[in-house]
Amino acid sequence: MEILAFGVQADERPLLERAFAGRHQLRSLDVFLNRDTAPIARGYEIVTSSVNAALNADVLQTLAAGGTKMISQRSTGHNNIDLEAAADLGLTIGRVSSYSPYAVAEFAWALALAVDRGIVRAVGRTRTFDFRLDGLMGRDLHGRTAGVIGTGRIGEAFTRIAHGFGMNLLGWDLVENPACRDLGMRYVDRRRLFAEADLISLHVPLVADTRHLVDADALAAMKDDAVLINSSRGGLVDTAALVETLKDGRLSGVGLDVYEEEAGLFFFDRSLEVVRDDTLARLMTFGNVLVTSHQAYFTADAVGQIVDATVANVEDYLAGRTGENLLVTPGQRPATAR
Repeated sequence: MEILAFGVQADERPLLERAFAGRHQLRSLDVFLNRDTAPIARGYEIVTSSVNAALNADVLQTLAAGGTKMISQRSTGHNNIDLEAAADLGLTIGRVSSYSPYAVAEFAWALALAVDRGIVRAVGRTRTFDFRLDGLMGRDLHGRTAGVIGTGRIGEAFTRIAHGFGMNLLGWDLVENPACRDLGMRYVDRRRLFAEADLISLHVPLVADTRHLVDADALAAMKDDAVLINSSRGGLVDTAALVETLKDGRLSGVGLDVYEEEAGLFFFDRSLEVVRDDTLARLMTFGNVLVTSHQAYFTADAVGQIVDATVANVEDYLAGRTGENLLVTPGQRPATAR
């Protein structure tokens, strides 16, 4: 069977093609799956999409009308998929339930250290042979307080690194993680975490209850010199409120690997175009803000695991099996649709 893969990154392509070799033919495209590109999938029973695909009801209808019966998304998050519409159309929807938590946790720490110690600003200076230290003074993280919002597998990995730095640990989650408690984490309510933490890192999924978790009130509760890191989903942070907070001279650093309006921007080269997103453009003007392009997951280890899970999803679908990665199957509606 020939499978169509959308949104395949150059570094991802050989891993994906090697995993499917000897099993199925694979056609890899660098374009992302959305309303404009969905017609390309006509005649393909199985397609696989990337994290920023726009799988709303209209796109799913186009895919189903063209003969697609199974979509396997190469990511854990699935807030971009209308699962109820998929169930109505009789589609099978798969995703990757987990992959290396260290990839994201380690990158979150890379962002934290970069903004705390002014690494990007320093590199920009030294490339022009400006070796002054003015404005580059950071802070020791040892002895300070890390606030971890979401203490699942990635949050736990982040917590272990914070423990290695000798930080005090605060956590918030709906379910407490005993491993984090064993490291000395104290679980507190969100407002206390925002108020007491020197470094806050977000590791929760984007659902209705977590959208704009970091809003104007949360930002107001934070210390003026706190560091905020988001390597999870852009919609967790109210970016307009964050801009206003930064304009007031608050927060010593912000590291964002995700952005709530990243669709159509991230993973593309927009360097020769006029940026029409005023909020993002303003955000990028702050010297203490570092924005990267949703790359926290992008290690050979994690992508390899994502690819393997995608192949397994396809094989499960073809064999009529169910599994933890299949969110919707014919006759089985997603939990949100029940």
